[in-house]
Amino acid sequence: MMDSSPTARRVVVTGLGVVTSIGHNVDDFWAGLVAGRSGIRRVTLFDPSTFASQIGGEVRDWDPAQHMDPKEARRNDRYTHFGFVAARQAVTDSGLETAKEDGDRIGVIIGSGIGGMHTYESQLKVLAERGPRKVSPFTIPALIGNMCAGLVAIEYGARGPNFGIVSACATGTHAIGEAAHVIRRNDADVMIAGGSEAAITPFAYASFCSMKAMSTCNDTPEKASRPFNRNRDGFIMGEGSGVLVLESLEHARARGARIYCELAGYAATSDAFHITQPDPDGKGLSLAMGRALAHAGVKPDQIDYINAHGTSTPYNDKFETLAIKKVFGDHARKVPVSSTKSMTGHLLGAAGGIESVICVKTLQTQTLAPTINLDDPDPECDLDYVPNVARNARVRTVLSNNLGFGGQNAAIIFRAL
Repeated sequence: MMDSSPTARRVVVTGLGVVTSIGHNVDDFWAGLVAGRSGIRRVTLFDPSTFASQIGGEVRDWDPAQHMDPKEARRNDRYTHFGFVAARQAVTDSGLETAKEDGDRIGVIIGSGIGGMHTYESQLKVLAERGPRKVSPFTIPALIGNMCAGLVAIEYGARGPNFGIVSACATGTHAIGEAAHVIRRNDADVMIAGGSEAAITPFAYASFCSMKAMSTCNDTPEKASRPFNRNRDGFIMGEGSGVLVLESLEHARARGARIYCELAGYAATSDAFHITQPDPDGKGLSLAMGRALAHAGVKPDQIDYINAHGTSTPYNDKFETLAIKKVFGDHARKVPVSSTKSMTGHLLGAAGGIESVICVKTLQTQTLAPTINLDDPDPECDLDYVPNVARNARVRTVLSNNLGFGGQNAAIIFRAL
């Protein structure tokens, strides 16, 4: 849990980076969200014609060799490419000159819910068709879920705490929240943290389709992700990465950094209920939100915006709405809530990374990104979901939720300084 004692070090955000289906950098990404632009299209990374779900939020027009050393690009998985580039953006945005910093005081936590699926599938095919001697020696390093964090650490000489977190769709938020812990307990001054995912592959799609978890609205991909809508029928896979640079407030001020906001509160809980279905009473998520509020020293009516997990699945959207009502009481009907997955799709382990970037941009721009495709609201989802059109608002404190298979919950709070 986050230390909320008066002596705890305060943690601030100084850098942002993203790679998504809507934009390969923060400015393009944010402009697309505010415009209500969907990044969901028919899948092109493989032939989806025999799959129940044939659509996804692909990162298109992407050549990793344009963003990183071509040799490193060949040796690493697509998920690592995304995370490495997002981390580089975030470090550049922060103005941090890592060569002049003490590398022992810089750490990296970048997680992935699934890791190197492209490598896993391609090398299994090599094994089956060409035999074990033809399997690449880079297979294991490329597919393991901590390699993105390791590669970023090598790039910046970050010798502090370094690991990847795996907690399904809560991964990105857990990575950022746990990175804040590292700074608060004085194990680092700077942490590069977030999530990355690239699971638009045949095996991943076949597996999720067998669960009947994904939308089959293949004829209208831009409208398929419709959180809180009455006829929502499943999530849409997205891919990409979202990474933040976090620093202690003292360190950021000492180097004259531009500070976006403070990471004020964070909590992680478990439903302890079911391997895939959220707790229908919303107890685990309610506990996470309540603890995050307590750790931030924030009352429910001080939250000005909630970025919902909002996956467009029948269970999640209903149960998340219920959990928000439990925690926020009368304020639940006053606080704007939106699901940006309506535009990006669900980035699994990277979701919390890009949604944390969204929260920071919300504070910076005083603009709420909408929930698009909300044309026929579910009567059980009856909050203000910022339907279809972005909105200007006075925003000082925001909260983001993420939930993962296995019952993992994460809630994180950012506020203006």
